[in-house]
Amino acid sequence: MTRKTILADPYNAETPLDRLDGGIVPAADFFVRSHFAVPSIDPARWRCEVGAKTLDFATLAALPGRKVTVTLECAGNGRTLLRPAVQGAPWRLGAAGTAEYEGVSLRDLLDRAGIDGDAREILFVGADSGRVADGRTFAFERSLPIEVARDPDVLVAWGMNGAPISPEHGAPARLVVPGWYGVASVKWLAGIRALATPYVGYFQGEAYVYRGSPAFPDGTPVGTMRVRSIIASPEDGAMVRVGETVVRGSAWSGAGEIAQVEVSVDGDATWTKANLGTPLSPHAATPWSVRLTLEVPGDVEIRSRATDVAGSVQPASAPWNALGYGNNSVHKLTVHVG
Repeated sequence: MTRKTILADPYNAETPLDRLDGGIVPAADFFVRSHFAVPSIDPARWRCEVGAKTLDFATLAALPGRKVTVTLECAGNGRTLLRPAVQGAPWRLGAAGTAEYEGVSLRDLLDRAGIDGDAREILFVGADSGRVADGRTFAFERSLPIEVARDPDVLVAWGMNGAPISPEHGAPARLVVPGWYGVASVKWLAGIRALATPYVGYFQGEAYVYRGSPAFPDGTPVGTMRVRSIIASPEDGAMVRVGETVVRGSAWSGAGEIAQVEVSVDGDATWTKANLGTPLSPHAATPWSVRLTLEVPGDVEIRSRATDVAGSVQPASAPWNALGYGNNSVHKLTVHVG
């Protein structure tokens, strides 16, 4: 395991950036976001209330399933790079990863429970709970609009990368919501119910909202992932030879496909288009690579930026916000040419 721990209690850890090359990230290297202690739940005793029905693990695992490869990213990814500095889990850029999840389409579970499209939202309750910074106690809860919840690729997942989901990743079963920041993919599911009015709870009304940002109305909950590219290699501080260097990475966006990735080594004066690979699924990061010629010895800053099909471009500097969410600024690192 090469995850980098950023908080020990509760446990939070980052994916190594060299794993963010567009491929599957092993579960042992996949980032972990926990708000409270990880619950220990015996699958044989697991129960999830879905509307008026109770779902057990044996029933869930026996239902017709599907596999979906998804890139998840924490909304706080890049928080420590914001200036002025903000409070919160000290993520650099490793709070992301791609995995293949196996489970049951949430839409099928809603239909089995008799929850139809008349509901406005679907609420998801996790088995984790605890005190927040001001001393109040909450269970982890988030909701989705009904039209998102009924997307067939939204899963109640019990498998990850061909094995049962491990405790830190949400065992026995978790929600997986493609395209949305990871906070929407509630772990350790304990309850699913329909709402006739919009949900406002701690993790959707006080935390995980944009505050003080010029890009969003104050109090807007985080939702779909903003367009981002990551340089997976070379790593920051690496020594590279004079001449040709291959730069690789991946890019993703909650708005859809990646249309373009560009790389600059001259402070944005010129940009070189990278070659785009084929993502593992429509919900997975797109691998990219580019060959650069670095002719002058010394320090060189490499920058990457992505553009998605909606026309959103990774900004040189993302808008500051008080809780440090959605910082998708251009990725920068320095290599030593010699």
